[in-house]
Amino acid sequence: LWEEAGVPGENPRMHRENMQTPCRKIPDWEANPGPSRCKATALTTAPLRSPKTVQPITSYRSYLLDDQVHGKADLGGLIRALQTGCRCLELGVTDGPEGEPLLGVDCGSEISHHHHHHHHVVNKYAFLTSQYPLLLYLCQRCSPAQQRSMAHHLKKVFGSRLYTPDALPVSLGGRATTLPSPEQLKGRVLIVGKKLPPEQEGSDGEVSEEDEEIGGGGPLEELGMVLVVPPPSQPRKLQLHKELSDVVAIARTGSRSFYLPYWTMCSLGEGEAGRLTSESPEDLVMFTKRTLTRVRPSSVRLDSSNPNPQGYWKGGVQLVALNQQTPGAMLDLHRGRFSQNGGCGYVLRPAVMRNEVSYFSAHTHGCVPGVPPQTLRIKVISAHNLPKPQGSGAKGEVIDPYVVLELHGVPADCAEQRTRTAAQNQDDPLFDETFEFQVNMPELALLRFVVLDDDYIGDDFIGQYSVAFECLQPGYRNVPLLGMAGDPLPHTSLFVHVAITNRRGGGKAQRRGLSVRRVGRRGREYVTLRHTGIKVLDEAFKQASGPLKEATDLREDAQSSTASFKDQCGLPSVAKLKQCIQSLATRLQSSDGAMGATMVLREGYPSLEPLVSLSEMTRKLLAAYDSMIASQKHLIENADGVQERIDQVHREGMDFHEDLSRLGEKEGLKGRKLNKAVESFTWNITVLKGQSDLLRGAKMDSLDALRQLALACEACGLTSSCNSSSSFSNAELHFSTSGRRSSTHNNNGRI
Repeated sequence: LWEEAGVPGENPRMHRENMQTPCRKIPDWEANPGPSRCKATALTTAPLRSPKTVQPITSYRSYLLDDQVHGKADLGGLIRALQTGCRCLELGVTDGPEGEPLLGVDCGSEISHHHHHHHHVVNKYAFLTSQYPLLLYLCQRCSPAQQRSMAHHLKKVFGSRLYTPDALPVSLGGRATTLPSPEQLKGRVLIVGKKLPPEQEGSDGEVSEEDEEIGGGGPLEELGMVLVVPPPSQPRKLQLHKELSDVVAIARTGSRSFYLPYWTMCSLGEGEAGRLTSESPEDLVMFTKRTLTRVRPSSVRLDSSNPNPQGYWKGGVQLVALNQQTPGAMLDLHRGRFSQNGGCGYVLRPAVMRNEVSYFSAHTHGCVPGVPPQTLRIKVISAHNLPKPQGSGAKGEVIDPYVVLELHGVPADCAEQRTRTAAQNQDDPLFDETFEFQVNMPELALLRFVVLDDDYIGDDFIGQYSVAFECLQPGYRNVPLLGMAGDPLPHTSLFVHVAITNRRGGGKAQRRGLSVRRVGRRGREYVTLRHTGIKVLDEAFKQASGPLKEATDLREDAQSSTASFKDQCGLPSVAKLKQCIQSLATRLQSSDGAMGATMVLREGYPSLEPLVSLSEMTRKLLAAYDSMIASQKHLIENADGVQERIDQVHREGMDFHEDLSRLGEKEGLKGRKLNKAVESFTWNITVLKGQSDLLRGAKMDSLDALRQLALACEACGLTSSCNSSSSFSNAELHFSTSGRRSSTHNNNGRI
């Protein structure tokens, strides 16, 4: 489902020079309300083919410039939200003079209503920062006559941009079973609001005034899900004109209508959503796979403060509406999440929330099946051009800064560490401290750097920067610091070193807990599938034990041999292969500059062939290199076959998915035992999918490693002129950069 991102950055090289990655096309819906700092340079080839797997940036009461009590409705709030990349705006509209609806309705509080041309403003700024669809969340309390005027105004202003679905095939709830994807809806405006039932006749009808059901559909039990929500009080009724209902593309409902999965947005209050994430996290994740779900801040937040969006993202919620006018840590996290994917306003939800069958709990305190744990090491080296805290009465002319590193994610990942205070170090302090974090769910993790002043009166905040874990790039990086309002602090940054081990897509170090030396297979831990108690299922899953073991051996043999080679070179596990070849080249070079070995292709793989007699130490180093190449070759040549065997078991398991309850009852499983069987089935499917993806990623990492080795050998003079890698064709080499989701190469294939 949709999740929105933020504003595009100023520097198209930011993802290379700092910590960001380019945009990829989005196959599902998931929304985010904050601005992004990453500029899209290109879209990847992953299509936006599903409307349920993405999240868009979502703004709450976008028309306010201040809090709920003193805030005034102003067009500047809408402009600011759109300029920061918001893809879901809330518009409050009430009756105005001369038959024209006015912007600014706030549940009875006194707010000036003096803008009735807000549609023109939205149309002007709608697609300046992103071409992906804009959702207008309409909250209106207008008379039928002014509703009709509003409908005419919407159609006139937005014209062909306004998306109104055609006649929909009748299905559950009388609605189509699919939404067009964000990719298909580029440049379109979708209205989210109350909608009359399809069978409604006449020019108007009654709908509930609150965010409750609008009729149609069946109970949630029909979907196999039950979410316990306290019944709300009897909602008041509102007359809705048919012309306004007809321009609504997505029907807005509340907690009573938790069963309208398609063409419907379920809107929950902060308290309701919090109870669901605490009491029924698995059911909420399953529900959001079928239905767009929005969470709005509590009405008691009169100061327009924001809840922690991470608590709802981990429950699968696509749209978490935040007050864009209220800066702070919550909005920083929101901006950090949506700074990925090129600032297009949408990001993909984690894979475990996109797959039809997956095992995930928002409160997991351990590893997620199919998701390898990551180890993040951050070395905070120094800071540069730090200003004094804004609004503070500092005791002296210098500051005493320190850096706090916050990791946000699932409960097992949440952690906070800090550097020592750099006392009297003015604006360029040196820290030189290293911190380590364990990350079990990388796709949900966010890292926030906060620089504070230990010597302050009043305000200790200097600057911050929040970034999605998936956007972290290894190596030495400049972290640009932002002010409280999210504006860049001129020439202010942190200088850090980033190292990630066993990172999916990076794969340049061994798994956490694996010794640098090669570990024997006898002590290796293998993933296992659970017993379901359903004979036909257990027989199908039993076929996966062999290929799962082979997949683990292929991956870990390659990782272990690579780690051993780095160790023989005298380098840490996070070192790059280029550094290893540089170290090797210095040992192979004689006093007259001649190399003692040369790189040759053997069956398409780069091998080092000795040219002279070498010392025992150097021979051991070359033996470690040969062992690494052999394990990489074994992985590359066998990965596809093993992966296909795993995928075959996965497909056979999914064939039983629809009949799972019937199969369980046939085996005499009821109640708790049947639920346990379903849980084990879901676990097994998730493990199979995860292990298949891991093996695919490991193969791509091996191809990338061989490319790095060939280029490094050429750069260090370990190739003869006739065997220069620039003359190697892809037919000769078994490694190519094509096909990687996130490549570290430019178009010429170089690092």
